[in-house]
Amino acid sequence: MPAAAGACSRLCISGDPVIVPASLPADSGRDPRWRPEQRFTSAELAAPCRRWLLDDGSLTARLIALEAGAFSVRRLYQGWQVPLPSEQHLLQVPARQRALVREVLLQLDSQAVVFARSVFPISSLSGELAHLRKLQNRSLGAILFRYPGMQRSPFELARLGGDSAYIAPWVKQTVPAWARRSCFSISGKRLLVSEVFLQGFTPWEASLAVHRSQRGTVNAAIHGVKQ
Repeated sequence: MPAAAGACSRLCISGDPVIVPASLPADSGRDPRWRPEQRFTSAELAAPCRRWLLDDGSLTARLIALEAGAFSVRRLYQGWQVPLPSEQHLLQVPARQRALVREVLLQLDSQAVVFARSVFPISSLSGELAHLRKLQNRSLGAILFRYPGMQRSPFELARLGGDSAYIAPWVKQTVPAWARRSCFSISGKRLLVSEVFLQGFTPWEASLAVHRSQRGTVNAAIHGVKQ
């Protein structure tokens, strides 16, 4: 892979170069090494990557705005299982308590561009959020951003190997991938969403405004989540 300026290399996604750090090892573990953005150096998290990785708008809306093809969601898995240790910590659920886990592909013209994993504690799937049990092939993000009181925790980031055990087996690729995750809080109920940007993903070219109608404010005041 050819070297780029500084400590980064260029990873080609759909023909467009995306700068990724050559010095940052890819994580192939089932529970990746997630880190807050503040723990990445400027060389590890270069400006072009930072722009879209930390974008706080609705990812669904961003993908649709790319006009790169028809947007769709393909559900790969949904079932009850014990969350990964770091997921238990962020969601503050007991160690052996099961949660509803959903894994999907976000697609543009049937090409996978993002692998997303959502974890719903059983205590969060009641009342106004009970319908999240039956999302089928609908976009979770498109629903979450409609809640006026929704709060979102600061992002944690990870660099995954293309063969990372965190990614569904049928979504493996030969190049590393950036991933991010954050907790959403609605009426005191939490859920965790992670997004892995696959080889088919093309970043948007400029910083985009976060419209208030999207309700996507990153709020570090979601108490109890220790980075």
